Amino acid sequence: MNTIDKELEKVYALLMQEKEEDLIQYKRKMANTSVNERRKEGVCWYPLVVDRTKFDAGERLLIKVSRPKEHNHSHLFQSGKLVSLFSNAGNNNEQKYAVNGVVNQVRDNDMIITLNADSEPDWLRDGNLGVQLLFDENSYLEMERALKIVLQPQDERLANLKHIILGSAEGELDDKGLVELNFLNASQNKALNLIYSAKDIAIVHGPPGTGKTTTMVESISFTLKTEKQVLVCAPSNAAVDLLVEKLAEKGLDVVRIGHPARVTEDVLKKTLDTRIAHHNNYKDLKAVKKQAEEYYQTAMKYKRNFGHEERQQRRLLLQESSKLKKEAEHLEYYIVNDILSNAQVIASTMVGASNYQIRDRKFSTVFIDEAAQGLEPATWIPITKANRVVLAGDHCQLPPTIKSFEAAKAGLDETLFEKAIKRNKMDVMLQEQYRMHKDIMTFSSRYFYNDKLIANKEVENWKLFNEDLSVEFIDTAGCGYFEQVDSETKSSFNREECELLQKHMNEYLSNLEFNQLTNVSVGVVSPYKAQVNLLMETLKGIEESYEQLKPVVAVNTIDSFQGQERDVIYISLVRSNEKGDIGFLKDIRRMNVAITRARKKLVIIGDSATVGQHDFYSKFLDFVNEIGSYRSAFEYMSY
Repeated sequence: MNTIDKELEKVYALLMQEKEEDLIQYKRKMANTSVNERRKEGVCWYPLVVDRTKFDAGERLLIKVSRPKEHNHSHLFQSGKLVSLFSNAGNNNEQKYAVNGVVNQVRDNDMIITLNADSEPDWLRDGNLGVQLLFDENSYLEMERALKIVLQPQDERLANLKHIILGSAEGELDDKGLVELNFLNASQNKALNLIYSAKDIAIVHGPPGTGKTTTMVESISFTLKTEKQVLVCAPSNAAVDLLVEKLAEKGLDVVRIGHPARVTEDVLKKTLDTRIAHHNNYKDLKAVKKQAEEYYQTAMKYKRNFGHEERQQRRLLLQESSKLKKEAEHLEYYIVNDILSNAQVIASTMVGASNYQIRDRKFSTVFIDEAAQGLEPATWIPITKANRVVLAGDHCQLPPTIKSFEAAKAGLDETLFEKAIKRNKMDVMLQEQYRMHKDIMTFSSRYFYNDKLIANKEVENWKLFNEDLSVEFIDTAGCGYFEQVDSETKSSFNREECELLQKHMNEYLSNLEFNQLTNVSVGVVSPYKAQVNLLMETLKGIEESYEQLKPVVAVNTIDSFQGQERDVIYISLVRSNEKGDIGFLKDIRRMNVAITRARKKLVIIGDSATVGQHDFYSKFLDFVNEIGSYRSAFEYMSY
């Protein structure tokens, strides 16, 4: 066995280890636990209110539910997760009824779910409703399947791609001449040219705010000048939907496979279900299905004690029903094939690329966005369909979540994007960013991106008011603001740090004009769920003082903020202890995400004596001193 296959065998073994640990953790959270315990673990919302139900164009039942504001705790629900909607019917521990589904969207205390049901369940309006996470075995099965295909490829092209991506063979370029689009900057055009000329693999490294999505969309559009169809994937539904929206805006014919996270008209009308419902032959399909069901129902009306004639009639009805069902299957296959064959872009999540409707399709080019957020086995799923592949992402931001510490430590936390960019020369880094004030950008640029980022002129000096510092570090060292641990969740929190953050925010917002208050967006992040929950409670007073800010103050974990941005970002570091133990804060990629969410103002609150023992934070403290952005929490203490 060659070195590459040994490496892939190891990845397969680590995936099995991750699957086992994921299942163990799931059972621990769900088995023999009350609804209240599951709610605290973030795997259950209870009680729920049904806001509305409707059928989408594909005749799938959508339900919007909401939870009480007093249960506004952090949770693990997100788009694409498998869930069970249940009714306890008066008993808090035993489910009387349940129906499974998939989460489309979660926003604040609202959730939209696609239910696996043909009609609204009878018990839906009886109250005592809840929703809880299910274990997603199917994703693991598809990842296992992809790795087996890559280990024993049936075609020579996949065998070659495997070795090129993992660095044991070199990729090639076609000399097609230079292309330049005047609305792209220099590094974006460089990426476009790499994608245009790459015969095997092209890698686009997109640091925060550098227009990676724009570059991908333009590259996809340009590729379609010479190719009939491409596959576009990303790890999450939200990332896929963003690409679908942008590609549709370019006038491209896009078909979205799977469950969209953005329940907007623009995305929904691109889903395969909606496209089927608007196909010229859909009325015929409905008529055939209806006739088949009517024959079946008529046949079922015959009782057990019927005679020979009735038995014969029943048999004929069932035969006709079966014949019509097969006719409907053939017609549906024709409709789906017609839609997919004529689409310029087929879009799905990485795991969604295994969908039976596109399972056997091959593509000249497969584009994978946010590839640094996908597990390696998941990334191979769309690559098995590719003649060449384009990977875009940023391995200096958060990797995919891995449940097994041992599997992560043994190498599962290294994504295929990270391996490919280290082992290939076919990469371009985007360098001009359009999000952050230059002071917010500078430290990340120095530490993660070889000091190569530059701020676009429109953003390099933008502030909310002239006297404002774009970066502030408020040091709690010596204040006695020690961390605590939640006895139930074992998550860390820091009450005094919350109160300090509230004080600072009150003071800061009071400096803004009324028209700024109605437009400014504020994000508050922390790596610890217990701190996030405490911040939500603490900042209620600010929401009451500045009612118009309610829609634009968001509090969440750093992980939940990846891909987002705000005018103002507050980061609560939490850790303050005599041992210098910083826990989650050791993952500096998480801090890179947190810092680079801010556009005009960044405020970090933490204990320099605790965090400063780590190289990253030590260098950050040097940086804030260099730009005059260091402040002490003693300035906010009342005596």
